[in-house]
Amino acid sequence: MRTERIPTRRDTALVVLSIILTALLVLVAIGLHYATARAQTAPNQPIPKIDRAWQAETIDSVASQLEAVYVYPDVARKMEKLVRQNFKQGKYDTLTNPIVFVATLAEDLRSVSHDRHLSARYSPDLAAQYATADTLTDSVRQVEAEQLRFDNYGFYRVERLPGNIGYLDFRYFDGAGEAGPTAVAAMNFLANCDALIFDMRRNGGGDPSMIQLISSYLFDEPKHLNSFYIRAKDTIQQFWTSAYVPGKRMSNADVYVLTSSSTFSGAEEFTYNLKNMKRATIIGETTGGGAHPVEAHAFLNLNVEIGVPYGRAINPITNTNWEGVGVKPDIEVPADQALTVARTEALKKLRDKATTEDRRRAVAWELETQESEQHPAQVDPATVQKYVGTYGPRKITLENGDLFYQREGRPKYRLIPLTASTFRLDAPDMGGFRLRFATGEQGAVTEVVGVYSDGREDHSPRTGN
Repeated sequence: MRTERIPTRRDTALVVLSIILTALLVLVAIGLHYATARAQTAPNQPIPKIDRAWQAETIDSVASQLEAVYVYPDVARKMEKLVRQNFKQGKYDTLTNPIVFVATLAEDLRSVSHDRHLSARYSPDLAAQYATADTLTDSVRQVEAEQLRFDNYGFYRVERLPGNIGYLDFRYFDGAGEAGPTAVAAMNFLANCDALIFDMRRNGGGDPSMIQLISSYLFDEPKHLNSFYIRAKDTIQQFWTSAYVPGKRMSNADVYVLTSSSTFSGAEEFTYNLKNMKRATIIGETTGGGAHPVEAHAFLNLNVEIGVPYGRAINPITNTNWEGVGVKPDIEVPADQALTVARTEALKKLRDKATTEDRRRAVAWELETQESEQHPAQVDPATVQKYVGTYGPRKITLENGDLFYQREGRPKYRLIPLTASTFRLDAPDMGGFRLRFATGEQGAVTEVVGVYSDGREDHSPRTGN
């Protein structure tokens, strides 16, 4: 039995392979599901037929590594017992394709451990892949770095939303050594926001150093975020926020984290840390449930590689972690609704905290828009028909059941009801303007009132149908 190890980022779950020139494979650790994202075979590589002897050696090799490294020794023994029993009973006899056998072996191991970080794969050119990884040239490393740069180190979107709410969508936690400048730029862009929304709905995990860096902006003083127990060394490694960050801290900003069932690994740690420190409100779905750091081990004579969880997270507040159960949100909604709900919650809190009437009015204005998206107002057709007409330079028309507004010489906009009588324009550039229909004593519509976000109004009496 021959085993080799390539160091990987601690909390990495997704590995992306790029084929460089003929058979040059570059390993980049980012995101979700370490083994399944990697190529199973090289193009046109023949797949040998395996026998029971090959299966037995594979089981021996995997079992030995699990016994030596896997975070829970008793669970490692239970996994070994199951696969040896399956082998003895002939349950693998029909599996002569090594790809299918190794994938089945991984499923059987996970059926005992329920550990989503545990993985295994077969590749006929695994030895060549590892040799390549050990002898990377500067030019190849540059290609790998360029791929990360092209992906902006996982930072997909940073934005200031109406109401002075910051929004950050990033898809994996790359190492702070490489991605730090990008993270610092994003956090400094958001530095003056009164609330922050971190979108973890498509984030599959990554490096704890980036979790440290981002989290450090949210606290005034160093805080103990998380620890990892490493079984083989019987040691505990602690992770704290930094005493210094480049730029301004946002310790007073309200924080919201969006989650989905695909939120995994390091993204779960980020969420779990802030939830238990009562630093963030979690909105969305219960996360995937993977809390164990993982590293790769290869058996090059067999062309088999396994991802072995070698430690476990220990939260300093709960003394446990999210393995197998995920992180439960504070406000549970479908993932595709999480951003709208978070914006509404943030605006409500900012409205109540406003210290001036101008600020309160501005936030309340945006809140009405958000609430209308969550709970659209319904206006009966008879009332809608009453609004159609000409109001001086303004004209209201009805098209396919929707009201439209147009001012002379300007574009036409669809009207979206906020209430039975107040409407906003379906146009991002017109967010600071609304229309209100006013009625007289007999219920007839007498004028349309232009309402502005700064409190101003202008009135246009009805001049025709």
